[in-house]
Amino acid sequence: MTAATRTPARPPAAKASRAVRAAGKERPLRIGVSARLMHQVPSELGFRNKSLQYIEASLAHWVLAHGAVAFMVPAVTHDSRHAARHLKVEQVVHELDALVLQGGADVAPETYGQKPLKDEWRGDLVRDRYELALLRCFLAQKKPVLGVCRGAQLLNVAFGGTLYQDIATQCQSAHEHIDVELYDQFEHDVTFIQGSPLAELYPKATQLRVTSIHHQAVAELGKGIEVEAVSTLDGLVEAFRCTGEAYARGVQWHPEFHHDRKRLADSSPIMLDFLRAARDAALARFDAGLELDPRVPSAPLLLSA
Repeated sequence: MTAATRTPARPPAAKASRAVRAAGKERPLRIGVSARLMHQVPSELGFRNKSLQYIEASLAHWVLAHGAVAFMVPAVTHDSRHAARHLKVEQVVHELDALVLQGGADVAPETYGQKPLKDEWRGDLVRDRYELALLRCFLAQKKPVLGVCRGAQLLNVAFGGTLYQDIATQCQSAHEHIDVELYDQFEHDVTFIQGSPLAELYPKATQLRVTSIHHQAVAELGKGIEVEAVSTLDGLVEAFRCTGEAYARGVQWHPEFHHDRKRLADSSPIMLDFLRAARDAALARFDAGLELDPRVPSAPLLLSA
């Protein structure tokens, strides 16, 4: 499997596509968001013997704030396998322009060939399998993937990389990367690798402040992965991109939590770059006659508050 941060140049638009654009018929970009899974639902929520799948609101709003539409892609779990017989993952991916992998539960060590050092670090193997199938299909269709926190870690694993199961245990020289009480108010600085595409999105800064809510981190890099930012104090990987034919980027922090927090890195450049890549790929399919929807995907934008 291969991936990259830049899609090929768009071929010249066909006459039909030019006519549709001239008519002003556009649609918003359709962004798939992998679901967070809640296997054991607290009884007070009223879902007896049921599981939940959901999007964290800030993540959905981060997509929506730039003129795209967020669609949660439900996982087909043990109690809904019949659904897989009627709708394959390839068909779901065909309807969407790009994928965002949310944060959440640990990646299961089994997914990258290890055993959990502690039971509480066993992760969510069900979610791993579901998200890996999704992201591999998006990349096979040359559609962009953006991984956030856990999503970045899973992206690294998908390319053959490994993780530190617990930073404090396995990287004792590292500074704290999580504070349960402070949660998204816990912060640290990251340093961009100069010359990287991510650094080009922040031309006026070499170091910025971000949220830090993770006890795991990238250990061995996956094949074809290039680091774009590291933790300033200890050098742990904080952002990377993948090389190949489709756009793929992972960020360890939570840009969606940075809204209206001036001291933190602006989250818009990352989302806008991702959506532009999604639109470029969609336009290439449109011009090649591979899209059934006659409307042209609209350009991403920053909506007013």
